[in-house]
Amino acid sequence: MIWTVSFLINSILFGLALAMDAFSVSLANGLHEPQMKLRRMCLIAGTFSLFQTLMPLTGWVCVHTIETLFSAAQRFIPWISLALLLFLGGRMLLEGIRRRGLDDTPPAVGIAGLLAQGVATSIDALSVGFTIADYTWQPAVAEALIIGVVTFGVCMVGLLLGKRFGTRFAGKAEIFGGLILIGIGVEIFITGIR
Repeated sequence: MIWTVSFLINSILFGLALAMDAFSVSLANGLHEPQMKLRRMCLIAGTFSLFQTLMPLTGWVCVHTIETLFSAAQRFIPWISLALLLFLGGRMLLEGIRRRGLDDTPPAVGIAGLLAQGVATSIDALSVGFTIADYTWQPAVAEALIIGVVTFGVCMVGLLLGKRFGTRFAGKAEIFGGLILIGIGVEIFITGIR
């Protein structure tokens, strides 16, 4: 593996492609919590970034150690993502319907929900480990870090957009956010079982 400009560009493009699910969930989180502070935004974007960094490395390690076992489990990835996002999106949707017409602010997504979102949106990044299997550990780590940095930036944009529109659609934001999460889960499932 030679360190080139094309390596950097490919890593950034990988990051952008992998971050789209995290962007959508960040958008939903911003809609759900329009008064979110910068510290919380960094926590959310950092969580997604951490998972998007660790998952390709986990996939790379699996290729170099337990490839046959991981290959057998890979067919369950779309099902796991679908289940997690249907659960989280359905819960947000139901809370939005129950809260409809009330002026109170919905509770923020808790740490357990945030971790589940991080896993659900990054689990497909495990397969990136297969595409970088010929890398030595240094470029594999570099690529994963670039993916993580790109994900952080993309998620911050999603959170900012969600917050901006969340204040305009405060009564429907939670419902819309739940629908986004459910839609992402279905999209991951459909593209994953092909």
